[in-house]
Amino acid sequence: MAVQQPIEDIPFDTPFDAASTAEQVAAGVDLTGKLAVVTGGHSGIGRETTRVLRERGAHVVVPVRDPAKAAGMLDGFDGVEIERLDLVDPASVDAFARRFLASGREVDILVTSAGIMGVPLPRDARGHESHFATNHLGHFRLTARLAPALARDARVLSVSAAAHRLSPVVFDDLAFEHREYHPMLGYGQSKTANILFALELDRRGVRAFPVHPGSIVDTKLSGRATPETLRAMKLIDDDGKPVIDPYAGKKTVRQGASTSVWCAVSPRPAGRGGVYCLDNNIAPVAEERAHDANRHGTSEVPPAGVSPHAIDPAAAARLWSVSEELTGVGFPAR
Repeated sequence: MAVQQPIEDIPFDTPFDAASTAEQVAAGVDLTGKLAVVTGGHSGIGRETTRVLRERGAHVVVPVRDPAKAAGMLDGFDGVEIERLDLVDPASVDAFARRFLASGREVDILVTSAGIMGVPLPRDARGHESHFATNHLGHFRLTARLAPALARDARVLSVSAAAHRLSPVVFDDLAFEHREYHPMLGYGQSKTANILFALELDRRGVRAFPVHPGSIVDTKLSGRATPETLRAMKLIDDDGKPVIDPYAGKKTVRQGASTSVWCAVSPRPAGRGGVYCLDNNIAPVAEERAHDANRHGTSEVPPAGVSPHAIDPAAAARLWSVSEELTGVGFPAR
């Protein structure tokens, strides 16, 4: 596992930056014969990821809760296979994995892009907080179930967010049973979990990258947040229009999908897994900040960079053990 780089280092000499699009970072890459699985690959940055990977020749499997709806959103995308998958339902995850494993195919690229943001506290059937259950536990289970099909040189992209800086994983109260709940703290905890998961997965032998796509307001994910929340986060202006400023982390869908695609297909990061990436490069380590539900509920998205709490190897190992316990699913050794 590579070590996260300090801010004064420039990890890669690359022509790409915050304003680059997924199409630009994938230009010239031949993915013929490769297979990608993209959760949430029918909308937002997931849909753009699907489009670009398919354009470069990959066969793309898109697991979704509503296949009929996804088919309409992917109309015109040839070479895309739509399957049913509900991340919050263990039986659904297992059924999808069984179907895929029965096909005898390998996964070259796994992008865990699906997720929820800023929702109230409803818990899943097992009592888990909804962000943690969907954004982390569902993808943990999916990756573990698909592990036998991961190609030797497979890459796993765990889509996180700058909101990870709002909360560490609070192991003593994952489900907000003993502390005040705020939707953005739940979301932030799940995004930290996405990073820690990728770090530990990479340490265990599967090349993995946690990535921050930027803040993209024009997505289904943001659609769950109220206009008041989006204005407070400075993602929309007073007229309700998206604020686009890629160098301040506020991107279009095409720009937002770029870092996932770059990590998936570029030869540059191939030997540097287990590092949080943004703007098509390895992110700097940011200063740790205090966690305050009231303050973070109304402030804009934190600055870019990865918080120390999200790259702590001890926390990553602990989360892995907790996730195996909560899901009842072990990860096969590589």
